[in-house]
Amino acid sequence: MQLAELARLNSARLQRRAAVVLTDISAGGSEVLVEGEGVPPALAGIVTGALRSGKAGLTEIEGRTLFINVHLPPPRLLVIGAVHISQALARMAPIIGYDLTIVDPRTAFATEERFEGVKLVADWPEDVLKEQPLDAYTALVAVTHDPKIDDFPLSEALKAGCFYVGALGSRKTHAKRMERLKEMGCAETQIATIAAPIGLDIGAATPAEIALAILAQVVEAFRRRDLAAEA
Repeated sequence: MQLAELARLNSARLQRRAAVVLTDISAGGSEVLVEGEGVPPALAGIVTGALRSGKAGLTEIEGRTLFINVHLPPPRLLVIGAVHISQALARMAPIIGYDLTIVDPRTAFATEERFEGVKLVADWPEDVLKEQPLDAYTALVAVTHDPKIDDFPLSEALKAGCFYVGALGSRKTHAKRMERLKEMGCAETQIATIAAPIGLDIGAATPAEIALAILAQVVEAFRRRDLAAEA
């Protein structure tokens, strides 16, 4: 790989942007395609499929054999609220490769005893997100039921284009939340993407089952997400 292409790949990694490296097996040489920077029409379908699956492989196109190597930012799961559902999510998320962080300013809930070995930040989301900004490879799950805690990160997640934004609460609760988010400058089209009620409808009842439904919906959103590479 030429130094210029390697520099593009490293730059994409630092910015938490997806990229694919196309290597021509016959002729040699490699090309880096970064998500959102345009993809040749002939390669758009192949690149989109590779970005969704995250899997490397060989493909034949226009008489050439190409090896596609995929570089995806590690998906992150930011949970707002140190509640029972969060405890279950903290156990499940690492199993499927998600880097999980829990944020809750309520120190009575956000304790090391309840979340041993978990990335736990007992601070307001407004302050946390200054240091750890959201991006398209982050899923945000808000489960405190407290607008003072949930609303700001939900608004920021919509504006940042997080691949998944979910919020706990009834339809009545969510209707009120939608009005508040509009007042915070979120567009109706953005608000409509929030998963609420949160999680896949599997009849979940316990905190662990609700966590499972949420995580399944997160995976579904990630694998079926819209990609800038398609543009």
